[in-house]
Amino acid sequence: MRLERISVNQFKIFLTYDDLKDRGYSREDLWNNLPKANQLFQDMLYEASEELEMDLDGMLMVRVHMLQAQGMIIVVTQDESTNDDEYIELKVTMDESKELMFAFDSFESIIQVSKTLRTKQSLKTTIFQLDGDYFMMISGESLSSDERDDLISIMSEFASPSTVTSHILQEYGSVIVKDRAIEVMNQYFS
Repeated sequence: MRLERISVNQFKIFLTYDDLKDRGYSREDLWNNLPKANQLFQDMLYEASEELEMDLDGMLMVRVHMLQAQGMIIVVTQDESTNDDEYIELKVTMDESKELMFAFDSFESIIQVSKTLRTKQSLKTTIFQLDGDYFMMISGESLSSDERDDLISIMSEFASPSTVTSHILQEYGSVIVKDRAIEVMNQYFS
């Protein structure tokens, strides 16, 4: 679990699926078992409040973004207008992304993974650059669970799962190749 303070009343928690597994939870538990998901959020909030030395009380807005390959990002905002030390009220919103996002150390790694994925040129893939780093977004909507797992395994050999979302990349980054990245990489670098 990684924590990042955003402001005086807001912080972000990044939890990988391995972290989730270590805590005895699965992705399905979060969607299908509300008491278990609530317990996870309460445990994480307690840990975060201690580590960030932040008193959490009153209304807490919790936004959970489930990422396909990476884990989840949880943004917690404390509503300062309600100040009742007697309770903590959680309002949880969950969202799941269908895209896979990977960060690369070098452009050469993108070329290499594109060669490995040559047979999957029909995948909708986009390459971005932001602050000197390269990212590949893969649309996972048409993939079966096994295909997605295989793809994540291959991508993990060349890249790291990224918590940067496509929205951030589209707003602040540069699109290098849109929608047909594997095909274009193989066309120009084979």
